[in-house]
Amino acid sequence: MRATLPNGLRVVIVPDRLAPVVSTEINYLAGSAAAPAGFPGTAHALEHMMFRGSSGLDRDQLAAIGARLGGSYNADTTENVTQFFYTAPAENLDVLLHIEALRMDGLTLAADDWAHERGAIEQEVSRDMSSPGYVYLSRLQSILFAGTPYEHDALGTRPSFDRTDTTLLRRFYRDWYAPNNAILVITGDVDPARTLALVRSAFAAIPARRLPPRPEIRPGPLHAQTLHFPTDYPMGLMAIASRMPGQNSHDFATARILSDVLSSQRGALYELVPQGHALLASFDFITKADAGIGIAIAAFPKGSAPGPLQARMQDILRGLRENGVPADLVDAAKRKELAQLGFAANSIAGLAESWSEALAIMGLQSPDDEAAAFASVTPEDVNRLARQVLDPQQSVTAILTPRDGGHTAAGKGFGGSESFASIPDHPVSLPDWANASLRSIRPPVPAVRPTTFTLPNGLKLIVRPAAVSHTINLYGIIRQNEDMEEPPGKEGIADITDELFHYGSTTHDRIGLQKALDDIAATESAGAEFSLNVLTPDFERGLALLAENELHPSLPEAAFRVVRANTAASLSGLLHSPDYLFGRALQAAVSPPGDPSLRQASPAQVMKLTLADCRAFWGAAYRPDLTTIVITGDITPDAAYRAIARAFGPWQAIGPTPLVDLPPRPDSRARVTHVPDPSSMQATVSLPESLGITVDDPEHFALNLGNEILGSGFSSRLYRDLRVRTGYVYTVRSHLTWKRHRSAYSISFGADPDKVAAARNAAVHDLITMQTEPVSEDELTMARAGLLRSLSLQSASLDTIAESYLHFSNLGLPLNQNDIAAQAYYTMDAIAIRDAFRKWVRPADLATIIKGPATAP
Repeated sequence: MRATLPNGLRVVIVPDRLAPVVSTEINYLAGSAAAPAGFPGTAHALEHMMFRGSSGLDRDQLAAIGARLGGSYNADTTENVTQFFYTAPAENLDVLLHIEALRMDGLTLAADDWAHERGAIEQEVSRDMSSPGYVYLSRLQSILFAGTPYEHDALGTRPSFDRTDTTLLRRFYRDWYAPNNAILVITGDVDPARTLALVRSAFAAIPARRLPPRPEIRPGPLHAQTLHFPTDYPMGLMAIASRMPGQNSHDFATARILSDVLSSQRGALYELVPQGHALLASFDFITKADAGIGIAIAAFPKGSAPGPLQARMQDILRGLRENGVPADLVDAAKRKELAQLGFAANSIAGLAESWSEALAIMGLQSPDDEAAAFASVTPEDVNRLARQVLDPQQSVTAILTPRDGGHTAAGKGFGGSESFASIPDHPVSLPDWANASLRSIRPPVPAVRPTTFTLPNGLKLIVRPAAVSHTINLYGIIRQNEDMEEPPGKEGIADITDELFHYGSTTHDRIGLQKALDDIAATESAGAEFSLNVLTPDFERGLALLAENELHPSLPEAAFRVVRANTAASLSGLLHSPDYLFGRALQAAVSPPGDPSLRQASPAQVMKLTLADCRAFWGAAYRPDLTTIVITGDITPDAAYRAIARAFGPWQAIGPTPLVDLPPRPDSRARVTHVPDPSSMQATVSLPESLGITVDDPEHFALNLGNEILGSGFSSRLYRDLRVRTGYVYTVRSHLTWKRHRSAYSISFGADPDKVAAARNAAVHDLITMQTEPVSEDELTMARAGLLRSLSLQSASLDTIAESYLHFSNLGLPLNQNDIAAQAYYTMDAIAIRDAFRKWVRPADLATIIKGPATAP
């Protein structure tokens, strides 16, 4: 259903009965391109301020509502559109609409709020500027679109935020945040007529406003140039970028097809990988409304000269430009894009996103128009566009060269920014309209039970039908652990074996298998984790190809040599990269010396591995009795069982069942480690420790619920005390990690290098308080409401449904674990939370691991 209110607000309502969940996405047709000259981050700043309160809904109430909803809510600013989206239980749709209506008509925009929020955005800029990839893309955009509003991306700059005030923000808000400049998309388990009545009630009284002229994007001439960037990546990257058509261009469908052809695993660019000339190769299409960016990208080993790879990439792009692209790859790309549109209904939030993109960014009437555009693309169209955009005289080449991040060392931490967010640190009275919808707290209705089977060979099959689209999704996992299963001296063989599944089966070689999948527009992957996404009529064919790849991989000698060399070359850079060293320090902090989890392959050792080692590992570790398959979508349980029995039934385990679970470990102890990262403007800090409790202990529910209060949400104590009250950090979270025989707890945060000690002390203080004082009734109520509602939201996507089943199966938990958890959270009291934290968490044993710029001694 679609309607336009008298004030100009366009409304689209798309029912999806997958789950009792609703998504709302309101699209304001203005972004950074409409910002005043010299203030590129204005739209981004206003996006932040939309969460700071409005008339009839102050900032604390908004945060409390978000916590109680338990859904995902956020926003995104692009060059042309700013989007605000919520996903929540369908019964709370009225709350979501009230929030958006109040924000559209009466945003507070207080100077004090902006003074705080400006610090948050500036820290966000620092975080992104610490990413070499972001620095490269930002510089690339400034060159491709120099002199236009696209010259800066939507993030903004620190200098512009320093000059921004609420007068500027209020002007932008009045100019663009009007009902006649917005599109509201609602998807999920809703009644269209009732929903439209709710929308009218919430939005009809908001007046339309005259809109300013929209900015035009007219880039000038572009001249070829080469850029150089140092990075902390474990490998080098060669990128060749060009302008591409935007999403509202009549050539956008052609551009998307060209991008798919260039990134195809049957294409010449990807062929650099199996030839041993690149560690990876692809083509990325960064889409924007009025223009796009196409980037041919390939990776080279750290320490290698990039020139040969650059020459090969240039030859490939020149050949495609001069000789045209293969027509069969164009056909395959069209089938793929049309099939992908069919998967949109498998996620309620994804459906809202699909419709929002079509209407608000592409200027279409529906995703069906997008499908029609893809269907009409011809090879001649693609070749015409290739000649235009692959012109070497109008390309920007970038070489991203890795540099050492140094070695781990003892050190102190970092911290601090300004105070910039507001979340409630006291009981909050909700407005009557919100309280009426949210005051009831009850366990979710038990989820639909899947049907389970066990094949004679031990393979476990879980089937969850859903008739929301004519698609079928299959996800499988083989319980493996390379730390336990790789023979001594054979470290790295698991990764090499997994990579070789890309090289086809004993029936189809790499190209032949990919073509067979392209012919039915299926997406497939094989290995220790495998998957198949396919249209319903082609499920049997897709399943046969998956089983062929999974059960009969070719494991060819030539490919083994290439993969082995690439693995060794990648390791040479990886072992010295800051991210690797940081992860390694985290693992060492919670594991005893000599623990299997600390095993690590070396380049020299990898080069000694043989194809016989690979085949032996495949025979021992790939087995049906450790395999679980989940099928969701347009299929009955019986039909799924028959198909899996035919395809995977002949698979038999060889030899004794291997041990795959790491053994229990002793309690970890405190230590301090600093990992230098010269590319970062901020530092990243983790405070980890091992836990003695396991996931099958009922007390782990008390830790989960307490962690929601302490550090797992925007209304958490850590967020309040480390960000809001003190401004020590930009982000802060706490995490519980569960495995069959091991568990861990950690607090992580990011900020500037001079506040680590203060931030750490504040975090530990909050943790100790969890052990000494019961949480407040208001905190418990908010956390309980959020967790109970969030559990029901996990059924709002076929992907998340399958992920949950695989997760529970891997942990040895019942598939109705969410229902068990809901009952535990519903009945738990504050004393149980305090006692669990007192019993299992050891604040004195938290390690301190820091990655970032050097700190003062």
